[in-house]
Amino acid sequence: MPKNVMDKVWAYFDAVGPLIGTAWPIAYRTEEQDRLARLRALGVRAFPSLVYPHKPGMAGWLNAWATDFAAREPDVLHTATFYAEPSAADDVRRALEAGAQVFKAHVQVGAYDPRDPLLDPVWGQLSDAQVPVVVHCGDGPAPGAFTGPGPFLDVMSRFPRLTAVIAHMGLPDYEKFLRMALQFDRLHVDTTMAFTDFTERTAPWPRSLTPLLHDLGDRVLFGSDFPNTPYVFAHQVEALLRLELGDQWLRGVLHGNASRLLALPSFAGPRSSGDGSK
Repeated sequence: MPKNVMDKVWAYFDAVGPLIGTAWPIAYRTEEQDRLARLRALGVRAFPSLVYPHKPGMAGWLNAWATDFAAREPDVLHTATFYAEPSAADDVRRALEAGAQVFKAHVQVGAYDPRDPLLDPVWGQLSDAQVPVVVHCGDGPAPGAFTGPGPFLDVMSRFPRLTAVIAHMGLPDYEKFLRMALQFDRLHVDTTMAFTDFTERTAPWPRSLTPLLHDLGDRVLFGSDFPNTPYVFAHQVEALLRLELGDQWLRGVLHGNASRLLALPSFAGPRSSGDGSK
């Protein structure tokens, strides 16, 4: 994210402890080039910036920053965002014309209703373009005015061909979001922070739902929330291993599923080493 936005995000996590009942130390609170170097050392092949606005008038300049960032760093995906405001349709149209590969919508931080009529042309454009949008619409880490499965279920019901990714698997409402994904064949979930020791303390994963992850197949995507996690990158991978869903499932989550969804090239062999423990 742009430095001034990242600083505000870190300040939010510094202060969120009383809301969630535990401190949230930032594992990778370093400058941008160091963060990029760490991801590359971990063998991460491609990653989005996933910027998002918290008020009107931000989306346009965030999209301009994200476009420049992707142009400067070849392994960064060209990302874009929007807000429920009159310019939303034009913001998305311009981003698509510029080649945006993935969008981010943060219903909790933005505090907007995803069913707002201002967003109808946004969901319509993204649905037609089949460009994925990562949507944070779950109640974690703290609920918002329009979070939870209900509002976004309404969106999917109106735009069933929308290619969407539910961030954090919708925690803590895992089952409702997983069953929503089974209902709509273009709806995905990402694993960000799910199953980790940190999240298990506040939003434990019901083991009875693990077979649903297998049933979703290639619609489960790896997510990390790097650099903002309160644990090292490797722990998210470790948490997936503990599910014991097999190498084929894990290979898809860590690489193949996102590679297919985002039409990325296939890679063979390790790029570099690093276990994320330092």
